[in-house]
Amino acid sequence: QVQLVESGGGLVQAGGSLRLSCAASGRTLSNGAMGWSRQVPGKEREFVAAINWSGGSTYYADSVKGRFTISRDKAKNTGYLQMNSLKPEDTAVYYCYADVTSRTYWGQGTQVTVSS
Repeated sequence: QVQLVESGGGLVQAGGSLRLSCAASGRTLSNGAMGWSRQVPGKEREFVAAINWSGGSTYYADSVKGRFTISRDKAKNTGYLQMNSLKPEDTAVYYCYADVTSRTYWGQGTQVTVSS
């Protein structure tokens, strides 16, 4: 079992920045991947970014490329999503997930609101 706890969401003005954290517990993430998805009411959850835990390869949705950066700290078993140049359309609940041994674990989500 893996438990994921997100933090760092909040309210920010357009053009501002936030950094989300995703702390994993229950087992060390030695392989697999960690990522972020987001969801707004009435819409499907959409992929934002992911990182290969061991090699560090990163993947981004086109809508966030150049603005968001995903990273991980292996020693802390924690992933991060640095979000810069935020836009009102980035407003959503952001969920952290971890793919570990063919299972996907999800965090509880953290609200990000970008005001215009």
